[in-house]
Amino acid sequence: MSFFDTEKDVNEYIKMAEGYDGSDLIDELRNFLKDGSSVLEIGMGPGKDLDMLKKFYKVTGTDTSKVFINRYKKINPSADVFFLDAKKLDINKKFDCIYSNKVLQHLTKNECFKSLKKQKSLLNQKGILLHSFWYGDKTENYDGLLFVRYKINELKNIVKEDYDILKTQRYMEFKKNDSFYIILQRK
Repeated sequence: MSFFDTEKDVNEYIKMAEGYDGSDLIDELRNFLKDGSSVLEIGMGPGKDLDMLKKFYKVTGTDTSKVFINRYKKINPSADVFFLDAKKLDINKKFDCIYSNKVLQHLTKNECFKSLKKQKSLLNQKGILLHSFWYGDKTENYDGLLFVRYKINELKNIVKEDYDILKTQRYMEFKKNDSFYIILQRK
């Protein structure tokens, strides 16, 4: 059972994440991806970022939590949202962009690297990835939820074979430079 499989845990997460969203990430994405492009969001959670993305793009939202998906579908019945595991990415569709806001950090390093490799096959030619992570070099587990921190150069070395690095930037979510995003383009 996943952390986000119960209403109780989902409610706790929503309360904890109040006031935080990916608006700055989406503003940055707009410098690299034209309006009207197709975007797959991995790990949409309650759908805050998905709602912002759909103002500019044709979006598909995914999550491994049926609680999140069902809640979002109840409010947005026509939304293109469904269950999708970031490890397997079993989807037969291509996108101009794949986006996640601190989602891939819940995978082991090996799972994350495999996911990034698989994501290439889901991107259209010259497609873009934007993913954010906690910065650092440790792995933690909180109540069964994995958090893997990365250093920017570690990720750059992993993706350099499949992607051109367009931009990396550290930023503050809770503390100065505790987070970073990476924007990649399919080679």
